[in-house]
Amino acid sequence: QVQLVESGGGLVQAGDSVRLSCEAPGLTFNSYAMAWFRQAPGKEREFVSTISRGGSTFYADSVKGRFTISRDNAKNTVYLQMNSLKPEDTAVDYCAAAPGGNTTANMRIYTYWGRGTQVTVSS
Repeated sequence: QVQLVESGGGLVQAGDSVRLSCEAPGLTFNSYAMAWFRQAPGKEREFVSTISRGGSTFYADSVKGRFTISRDNAKNTVYLQMNSLKPEDTAVDYCAAAPGGNTTANMRIYTYWGRGTQVTVSS
């Protein structure tokens, strides 16, 4: 059974950095695109970043230049380095995997999801 497990969230101050990790044991990892989505209370889940099986990346405009997605296929792990955090980044961050391996911001394409990790950024 495929399970995605996020970690690394916490309470930080504006301007701080956090690195989120998502492990996907049991997944044929290099056959999937990986992505991060986030959701604040009362808001729709939104796309943050994705990385293809080949390493191509794509970011939401709101995080470009601040966040970096990466993957280590040998470890079945995807990361999200979050720099220059803003209060607007406060959300539950979810890891997701999409079969086929191409980058997409369409959350309906993602088959597997983690349970999320909370990132709270104080001003």
